[in-house]
Amino acid sequence: MPQFTSLTSRVVPMPIDNIDTDQIIPARFLKTTDKAGLGANLFADWRYAQDSSLQSDFVLNKPQYEGAHILLAGNNFGCGSSREHAPWALLGFGFQAILSTSFADIFRNNALKNGLLPIEVDKETHKELFELFSSNDRAELSIDLASQTIRTPAGRISHFSIDSFAKACLLKGVDQLGYLLSFEKQIAAYESMHA
Repeated sequence: MPQFTSLTSRVVPMPIDNIDTDQIIPARFLKTTDKAGLGANLFADWRYAQDSSLQSDFVLNKPQYEGAHILLAGNNFGCGSSREHAPWALLGFGFQAILSTSFADIFRNNALKNGLLPIEVDKETHKELFELFSSNDRAELSIDLASQTIRTPAGRISHFSIDSFAKACLLKGVDQLGYLLSFEKQIAAYESMHA
């Protein structure tokens, strides 16, 4: 899992509420257990026309947002069915952080376990961020995980909450199993004493 410490990036504003996991990655793409290539199918029903051409009016297809690593989503992001493929597709597309006023619990947990940072912001901050990034597609947002802050181009700082264990894993770049394996020497020492 990639280490997440800080990130400064342009932001893709997607002011759509209740984006569910079937919109993030449609069910027809869930036949794989391999993460490779899932980014191409992110928001497939919105990004592509029936002839598989790109929908030029969809925000992810606009050239000014190419290479942006932060998604600013509407309320209640990641609702719907549980599928780990949703954060896989977002990461595969290049997103490293998602901002919203709320996330479905299962999506949040799946995201954190895979190195994708879901950040909850209050409604006022959410509105301000949409106003800023909808009018300036070159502006960048900075995220610092250690201090749990986001900083706007104007220098406004907002704090966010995160589970302390998930934070520790992200900062070290390990998943839950990787965290446990980091204690391999201590586990071996304990086992040798209690044979």
